[in-house]
Amino acid sequence: MLKGVIFDMDGVLIDSHPTHRDAWQKFLATIGRTIRSDELDFILEGRRREEILRHFLGDLPDETIAKYGQMKDELFRESFHSVQLFPGMQELLDELKTKGMATGIATSASAGRTWAILRSLKLENAFNAVVTGDDVRFGKPDPAVYTLASERMKQFPEELIALEDAPCGVRAARLAGMRCIGVASNGRTDALLQAGADRVISNFLGLSLEKLFDMWHAIENGVHPTCD
Repeated sequence: MLKGVIFDMDGVLIDSHPTHRDAWQKFLATIGRTIRSDELDFILEGRRREEILRHFLGDLPDETIAKYGQMKDELFRESFHSVQLFPGMQELLDELKTKGMATGIATSASAGRTWAILRSLKLENAFNAVVTGDDVRFGKPDPAVYTLASERMKQFPEELIALEDAPCGVRAARLAGMRCIGVASNGRTDALLQAGADRVISNFLGLSLEKLFDMWHAIENGVHPTCD
């Protein structure tokens, strides 16, 4: 029985990828690195800030990683006032709360950036659990962030469904024992299905608890993964 929903943050809860990309590009430019646009796709894979920094800059000391991470987050904060919930998301969150469904966030973002965004959107008290990249040792596709979220929500993983826009996030949710709906606003339907998504949606317009239950029952009955 479906008891709750866990949301990834960037690219699922909020339409932040353009701002996220811009902040990374500006940060890398400040330290003398010019990165092609296609190379920046790496940041959209749901990885932790530390992993992204080491991917682009090599095996830096922890102190440098922390410093650079703060610099990048500051650049993001300069623009995050423009970041909004995806269309249809507020209505979904309101319905889940009204119907008593447990909700959580499982994100690779830092705690500082996560809570700053939630406060700016007046959602700091909207979720039963918020787990960030700072709360776990390993980032997605390791399942730790989802496992911890389910523990804090006091729900069994098999009673939860995750919403994810990145293949590594899908794998993390599935490894944690959850069903997963991929969000293909980025056009990566095939990649999400190959990663193990049980369903793929293109947006949240009209997505309701009833539709989530319908998807859940179809998944439980072994209906082949589809794009809805």
